[in-house]
Amino acid sequence: MNHGNGNPSLDKVSFNRSGSQDSLDELSLDDCYWTEVENIKKSTDNSQEKQDVVVKEPDEGEEEEEWLKEAGLSILFGEGSADSQESMVFLATLTRTQSAAVQKRIDTVRQTLRKKNKHHQIPDVRDVFKQPAVSKEKDEGLNELQPAKTSEVAQEEPKEKSEGSIPAQDSKGQSTPAEDVPLPETDINLEVSFAEQASNVNEVSGVRNEKEDDTLLPDMRKVTSLALIELTALYDVLNTELKLQRAAKVKVKETGVFRVPLSILLEQDQRKVPGTKVPLILQSLISLIEKGGLGTEGVLRIPGASSRVKALCQELEATFYEGTFNWDTVKQHDAASLLKFFIRELPLPLLTVEYMKAFHSVQYLPTKQHRLQALNLLVILLPDIHRDTLKALLEFLQKIVDHRGQNKMTLKNVAMIMAPNLFTDHTSSIKGVDQDAVTSATRTANIMLFMIKYQKLLWTIPKFLVAQVRQHNIVSQKKNVKEKAVKKLLKRMAYDREKSEKAEKSLADVSIV
Repeated sequence: MNHGNGNPSLDKVSFNRSGSQDSLDELSLDDCYWTEVENIKKSTDNSQEKQDVVVKEPDEGEEEEEWLKEAGLSILFGEGSADSQESMVFLATLTRTQSAAVQKRIDTVRQTLRKKNKHHQIPDVRDVFKQPAVSKEKDEGLNELQPAKTSEVAQEEPKEKSEGSIPAQDSKGQSTPAEDVPLPETDINLEVSFAEQASNVNEVSGVRNEKEDDTLLPDMRKVTSLALIELTALYDVLNTELKLQRAAKVKVKETGVFRVPLSILLEQDQRKVPGTKVPLILQSLISLIEKGGLGTEGVLRIPGASSRVKALCQELEATFYEGTFNWDTVKQHDAASLLKFFIRELPLPLLTVEYMKAFHSVQYLPTKQHRLQALNLLVILLPDIHRDTLKALLEFLQKIVDHRGQNKMTLKNVAMIMAPNLFTDHTSSIKGVDQDAVTSATRTANIMLFMIKYQKLLWTIPKFLVAQVRQHNIVSQKKNVKEKAVKKLLKRMAYDREKSEKAEKSLADVSIV
């Protein structure tokens, strides 16, 4: 489909929209996207160049080794021997598809090490996943993690929402307009492993809503390890490449408010306001825009005056933390421009270097359900400060969409304007406009739309991950109890033996006398 565009170079470009069943949520680009790209380029030309993040390309096998470390399984290639018992318990809680994902990475590492003639002691995967002490407990306690049988599903009424899932963060509980609420057919089953669902499409058709005590939050470290394995398993099942990256160490600003890593900003802000989770500068900009009225026509779309925005930037750098900056002089459109500048000029992107490509690849997944599942897992994988900041941003964008009747900013408009600011790696690579550029730009806008529209889902930890973490804890506790009992028994035996030896020695001494 060819849409008219103010950019002459687009006139000859014909973009064909996807013919998938999910086309209602797919975008075709219009002027506002390319206008935003041009505005970004102009603002970049008039300001200090952003330092590009150096991405380290892993050597053969390094990516898999790094993946195993991130998943908490470095013991499988000779590291972290102190945590071997914990790792084995962790492995025992994995689903079939998760185990296959781990096995695939171990096989790759083993093959690489053989090529390099290194002699690391890597256990055979078949042995790793057949721990006799754990398998029995797994069979007894992990039935709920397996894909639902057709007969079980048929006895239950499908639900539009999963009950009892645990929010990753507190929500403000704001209602979403009816047209922006996911339709029933786009709801995802949070009860069963996403990868298991993808590999058993004909067997899993409904949401299981077994009640559990969800008052206790799971260990997020274990949740993120499982989320990485589950995401990888999902991509493996769908035959889609999941490429993770690593940022090489680069020198970054350690003071100020713009072009400063979120982690450093948070440290600065917590010294000023203990307990804060979202950068104070972002909170201030959002507050000012909301104070000016979200019904203002063209909010986010109409840029502020570049000279004023540049001057405000410099003034904020100098006076923000002193508390002397006069917010009353800032115009609403200038504040919106500053907000977008803050997001896109982060030296380490909001979606992180590690997972930026993974966010890009979401649009290559076959269905809307798979994309939502992948986005859910990716958000869980983000560092806390990145996840909290993304949440604050998406909630703000939804508020703008809620006022679309007054500000003329529909969900699609907001998605197309924010996409080039969030996916800065893509924006900076646009040299001209051709079919590939249009396709790539459309994909990033679609991802942005999904994250705004289905954001409440993104902050939910899938129930099957919670169940796996709890099962891991149960198995660990049982093992600890057994180990303590064995240690106590051995200690008692040693004591009895020592006592017996002393008694025998005493008798021997008496006999000699």
